[in-house]
Amino acid sequence: MRSMPAGRMAVRLLIGLSLLFAMLPAFAQDTAELLPVTEAYKLSADAGTPGVLKLHWTIAPDYYLYRGRMKFKGGDGVSLGAAQLPDGEKHHDEYLGDVETYHHGVDASIPYTIAAGTDRLRISVQYQGCHEVDPKICYPPHTEKLDLPLPADGAAAAAPVAGSLGAALGQLGSNRIEAVAGTVGAPLPAEQAFRFEALAQNPHQLLLRWTMPRGYYLYRDQTTLKLENAGDLALKPAWPAGTAHHDEHHGDVTVYFDQVELPVAVEGDLGDARALTLLASFQGCQDGGLCYPLMTRRVNLDLGSGATVTGQTTETAPELPPGNADSVPADSVPADSVPAGPAPLQVSLIAALLLALGGGLVLNLMPCVLPVLSIKAVSVLESAESHAAARRHALFYTAGVLCSFAALGLGILALRAAGHALGWGSQLQQPLVVGVLACLMLAVGLSMSGVVQFGASLGNTGASLAARSGPAGDFFTGVLAVVVASPCTAPFMGSALAYAFAAPMVPALLVFLMLGVGLALPFLAVGFVPALGRLLPRPGRWMETLKQVLAFPMYLTAAWLVWVLANQRGADAVGLVLVAMVLLAMTLWWFERSRSRGAISKLAVVVLAIATVVPMALLAHVPPPSASAATEEGVVAYSPEKLASLRTAGTPVFVDMTADWCVTCKANEHTVLDTDAFRALLRRTGAVYMKGDWTDVNPTISAFLQQYNSPGVPLYVVFPKNGGPGKQLSTVLTRSMVEQALTEAAR
Repeated sequence: MRSMPAGRMAVRLLIGLSLLFAMLPAFAQDTAELLPVTEAYKLSADAGTPGVLKLHWTIAPDYYLYRGRMKFKGGDGVSLGAAQLPDGEKHHDEYLGDVETYHHGVDASIPYTIAAGTDRLRISVQYQGCHEVDPKICYPPHTEKLDLPLPADGAAAAAPVAGSLGAALGQLGSNRIEAVAGTVGAPLPAEQAFRFEALAQNPHQLLLRWTMPRGYYLYRDQTTLKLENAGDLALKPAWPAGTAHHDEHHGDVTVYFDQVELPVAVEGDLGDARALTLLASFQGCQDGGLCYPLMTRRVNLDLGSGATVTGQTTETAPELPPGNADSVPADSVPADSVPAGPAPLQVSLIAALLLALGGGLVLNLMPCVLPVLSIKAVSVLESAESHAAARRHALFYTAGVLCSFAALGLGILALRAAGHALGWGSQLQQPLVVGVLACLMLAVGLSMSGVVQFGASLGNTGASLAARSGPAGDFFTGVLAVVVASPCTAPFMGSALAYAFAAPMVPALLVFLMLGVGLALPFLAVGFVPALGRLLPRPGRWMETLKQVLAFPMYLTAAWLVWVLANQRGADAVGLVLVAMVLLAMTLWWFERSRSRGAISKLAVVVLAIATVVPMALLAHVPPPSASAATEEGVVAYSPEKLASLRTAGTPVFVDMTADWCVTCKANEHTVLDTDAFRALLRRTGAVYMKGDWTDVNPTISAFLQQYNSPGVPLYVVFPKNGGPGKQLSTVLTRSMVEQALTEAAR
């Protein structure tokens, strides 16, 4: 490297210094235009309310404050709670990352306690802000020390303060909460952080539910349950699997986030008792924040009606201000804005069975079931010359339907007993299930198109073919019909399924079986009533063409399932399932060609089949796409808090719980909800259209469905502006029905 002569270096240095001195006046002029930090952010304090210090910043134009750079520290004898600050404007800062800022002004509220003998309120307040136009500079963190007189009755705010989190955890009966350094957010009042409900499902079975906001969790081993004045009755809880968590003070524990449902068996002789008082004590924490002292809720349960009651707090932490501007205080929400829990069953077992029979019958006409029924139609037509064959087809098809409904009902009831919440069609919330069904529909379509033959040819006629078709195909067709029927909700099914999802095991299982009887009834009638069989067309060569034509509904069903998967897991999941479908088509093609070939060809079929499984295994691990802020025009995304605030403001609300895999939902949207007439109706009545998407697992929407005893989607509820109870509409909408409901809600 060649060195620079000393003379030339000196000349360049002088030139650089000259340019620097030339820039100083301009820089000084720019910085002279900036306000002093205390004028850019004028801080005022109000200590007139015992136990709460109120701060206000008046922010000059073109300046802003960072929410995350505010810090508060109490002086001698002063202990501060978590500061209550509103949400700021969110944006991405070049140096600090994602931040929230305040313009024009901001208020803060800080709860405090003072030690005995403290006569002044001394607090240090640190904040930082920036000038957002030229010259764009940020001030260094600035600290102001406040020394304020206590209010006249400030002694009321005095209370001993624990010195550590361990003290708060150790003295569970004390009436205080202690914040931890680095709290992730302002704590909610105990009633909002841990909402407790109890339901008497039947005299010997309770269902308890805790609902926590995001970032809060409940301890399993710190929960105790007992009945007051209940004699020899005992409670036996069946806790679901929780989340393993290492706690600094409790060690390895099990905790629950979001929501947990706990089935509790009531053991012993109830006698004539129909009313019990449940005492539930529990403890929870804010993740990375604070731990609440022991909370005790006393609940009166009516074992005869099965009514749900929210727990009344008899001993818990002191109420804190809401954590942010969007929080709705518990006492500001109308009692009927969201139902307290599932309503009592409104139908008898006989009525539920009749509704289930009608719902199963109508399922035969639903678009999600028709593609599979087309396969059965061809087989029935083939066997029309033999009454025995027709009966055999009908019986094995019915057996497949009933076994599937029984398995589905037993599975749902077992999961319900274990504390899990499932709904009708909720298996399609699992991407792997959707992907497998898409491949299955493709395989059935390829079979009907003649690419591969899983059984005897459908082109022949006569009794010999019927004998060769075998019962396995009929049974499997019944199973497949039940699987694809789950996204559909036929009229009359809603009440029957609601009964089944809340009733004891035996009546619930009878309802599921009656649904199967309704679905299979048309083919049973054709198989056992010869007069009906004679109405069917005579078999012939035209049936091969019909079979190939009916393959296309199968391909459309597969395409629809891929579309559902795209909405659940995005483009990566679609790519994986498309690769699996191509490999499956190749496997079936080579399977057909290898029938007359040697062992090597058959081994290739096995290799291709294994290759088909690989993308499906990867599909199970594809995470959901990141949430998008974009929403449909004129539609508000469902949240309990938003619904409560709209109801408090006296706004009628139309709540639509839907899912992309729900065929009935899409039919209602096409005919009623996605129309200009509906949008005009919303404008005329001043109503808000709120939609919840249950395409993927969503505990918040599941809780709303349970509150209305809805077994799944669609669920439509209209809330009136006068604060009355919500009106649940039919699962199949009409324009006149919706217009009448919204018109009444707006009065």
